[in-house]
Amino acid sequence: MKTVLITGANKGIGFETARQLAQLNCYVYLGSRDQENGLEAVRQLKELGITNVETIVIDVADINSVRGARAELEVKIGSLDILINNAGIAGDQPQNLAAVSIENLRRIFDTNFFGAVQTTQEFLPLLKKSGQGAIINVSSETGSLAVHTAAERNSNRAKYHAYGSSKTALNAFTVMLANELYDTGISVNSVTPGYTATGLNQFQGAKTAKQGALPIVKLATQSQPHVTAKFFKDGGEVGW
Repeated sequence: MKTVLITGANKGIGFETARQLAQLNCYVYLGSRDQENGLEAVRQLKELGITNVETIVIDVADINSVRGARAELEVKIGSLDILINNAGIAGDQPQNLAAVSIENLRRIFDTNFFGAVQTTQEFLPLLKKSGQGAIINVSSETGSLAVHTAAERNSNRAKYHAYGSSKTALNAFTVMLANELYDTGISVNSVTPGYTATGLNQFQGAKTAKQGALPIVKLATQSQPHVTAKFFKDGGEVGW
């Protein structure tokens, strides 16, 4: 039974990813900033007959919270097989980079980029003990420079330039960390759920949370050390 930690897992895509992985015989720790929300998520899963789950309080933007979560998990398990950096925020509008407030930009990066980096750093020792660990960064096509420079690019993505920039940084982290860890047996990849209806976008996405979780679950269950530094989506890869 693989052990999995998913940040931001008390709702949305994170919750659905937890449900699907638990049903595939993983033991899943649902990361939640708020303990009550995390306990409620676990209660909902247990009502479905899923018992191989528990919550852990972690605010990825707060280093003390991240360290506390790591200390708690170290008592429970000897190693961590999969870390899914799912926690993220959309930020406020407007997000055009010519005028976005620096406070808004910093808040987005604190969770979406710095939060993922410091969470990974803290849990890396546990991942190294796995023997074949995997780090999965939940990204977005709004972070793809290839997508933004395509001749027929979607102008709607311009509404999320601050958010997208944080995902571009996250993708850079994926590639560089993958190169650093290449000989350790730990794979590091990005994956995009696609335009999924969650609280992040006021439930305006075209995909359900169940559909959005599928590429994450697929990557988590098929991760191999030599498949690393990739950016996946449904049915293939995304250009960086």
